[in-house]
Amino acid sequence: MTYQVADRIARITLNRPDRGNGITRTLVTELEACVERADLDPDVHVIVLSGNGKGFCGGYDLVESAEGAGRYGDGTATAGTALDPLVTAANHDPSGTWDPMVDHAMMSRNVRAFMTLFHVSTPVVCKVHGFCVAGGTDLALCSDLLVIAADAKIGYPPARVWGSPTTSMWAYRLGPQRAKRLLFTGDSLSGTEAVEWGLAIEAPAPEALDERTEVLLERIARMPLNQLRMMKLLVNQSLYAQGLHTTQLVGTVFDGITRHTAEGYAFQQRAAEVGFRQAVRERDEPFGDAGPSTFKG
Repeated sequence: MTYQVADRIARITLNRPDRGNGITRTLVTELEACVERADLDPDVHVIVLSGNGKGFCGGYDLVESAEGAGRYGDGTATAGTALDPLVTAANHDPSGTWDPMVDHAMMSRNVRAFMTLFHVSTPVVCKVHGFCVAGGTDLALCSDLLVIAADAKIGYPPARVWGSPTTSMWAYRLGPQRAKRLLFTGDSLSGTEAVEWGLAIEAPAPEALDERTEVLLERIARMPLNQLRMMKLLVNQSLYAQGLHTTQLVGTVFDGITRHTAEGYAFQQRAAEVGFRQAVRERDEPFGDAGPSTFKG
């Protein structure tokens, strides 16, 4: 994670490009610290979240945990620990007893970290290029505004097996019918489709993504900080009133369950046999990764 401030703008950048900016506990902890740092700085009027490399975020770094290696994606040993949300919960040994509340305690910590982007009083703009999938969408959808490159992909393929969106923001951002359209299939939206569906506010051509994001950031940064904070609090109240916290509780518990169904175990076993990436390819192959606009039945 990198952090910079200039001209009233705090820039938080996911910086694990060799791993698709995959989410680890270290990344989650750093994100929380950076968001808090920005919110306590009176010179920061807007935060922009982005990612280095080929895409914004490919989700949780589960390659090693799904393959049974007992390590975080960043190499940190985790075998036998009780505080590991990426291995102990996600990679439960079926020969033992699964405790759903231990699982929930672990994953809910990540939800609280992602939701700092939503709860923080400073506006957050998320800039997406390349790909934003699986757990990466938690980061994007907890942000206030999304600017997504026209050719980028955003979606939650783990809805097909081995996952439930823990922050549960899809229905609140898209409405129930469109959220179901994506979660019933695991399909992704292009940036262009994301604008059409109301998920993003702009989908510039890839080469114009930085420029268009900067225009928005500079415009927000002109506003008085107290006005920005009031406007964000005002709009967020409607989502709280709709039951966001309750939905997230259910979504986080469901995430644990999806990893412990017969299909979840079969997926994990296949990942241990052929590798996580190959298991994902096999999971997605029947769908052809067609987005809603290209699906022909």
